[in-house]
Amino acid sequence: MAAEGSTKAVVTAMFANLGIAVTKFVAFLLTASSSMLAESVHSVADTSNQALLLLGGKRAKRKATPEHPFGYGRERYVYAFIVSIVLFSLGGLFALYEAWHKWSDPHPIDSWHWVPIVVLLVAMVLEGFALRTAVIESNRVRGTRSWMQFVRRSKAPELPVILLEDLGALLGLMFALFGVSMTLLTGEGRWDAAGTAMIGVLLVVIAIILAIEMKSLLIGEGAGREHQRAIERALPGEGVELVIHMRTLHLGPEQLLVAAKIAVTESATGEDIAAAINAAERRIRDAVPIATLIYLEPDLYRPSQDSRSRTETDPIG
Repeated sequence: MAAEGSTKAVVTAMFANLGIAVTKFVAFLLTASSSMLAESVHSVADTSNQALLLLGGKRAKRKATPEHPFGYGRERYVYAFIVSIVLFSLGGLFALYEAWHKWSDPHPIDSWHWVPIVVLLVAMVLEGFALRTAVIESNRVRGTRSWMQFVRRSKAPELPVILLEDLGALLGLMFALFGVSMTLLTGEGRWDAAGTAMIGVLLVVIAIILAIEMKSLLIGEGAGREHQRAIERALPGEGVELVIHMRTLHLGPEQLLVAAKIAVTESATGEDIAAAINAAERRIRDAVPIATLIYLEPDLYRPSQDSRSRTETDPIG
């Protein structure tokens, strides 16, 4: 369900940005407005980014191979990181360069005065629709988390990326509308350059935020607190006295690796231990369905083993 919602939001944003990019570029050709050019390139960058997200989602579905035994789930993070690079370079840096160029050689908008205003207003409506779709789909999986927490802690990259891009697109349109309107009112082309610079700074900031979040996911993040606690509660049970220590790692948004050392009784036979491990795995999967890979190591808990690290000797629970 979450993956379907992500795909719907990405596809909606991609087609909206494709149409907006064409319209903005036509407006730039008619008016030579730097803000319109910056916004045209911004929409092209967004469209290509959404295509990258769809490609990453498709490639992540490939089956595991001997070379990649844990599958390709992290490809979604790789492509989302590439999105941040595209947004930074093609969107942000280009807008800043265009702002500098227009500031150095300012000129008013001499013809088709109404075109950029109409285009920007229509684009704001379309971007608002795309953002609304992203918000609706995000609310299905966000739960009680704040929007900031959702962007920072979500293990699926698509919805946070689309949310930030669509929000950035709306703000960018407002900056462009400001620059174009002031240029039309005053005849001073540097207002257009100022609006373009604001767009560039905005895109650079969003790109940096995305890069930081995607880098964390690429390095490898453990399960969220809710899933961590659910697994800790599920492990103790038939044949399992307590959890000595546990590690989790997201292999992808919907793939969680769980590795734990569990304490069993001294009198347990090999058959008893095997049954206890199988039962514990079932409890974990019932509690956290995305726990697709589970490795449990039976051991005897000895509190006096002080030579080992605290994280490996102190029981969980």
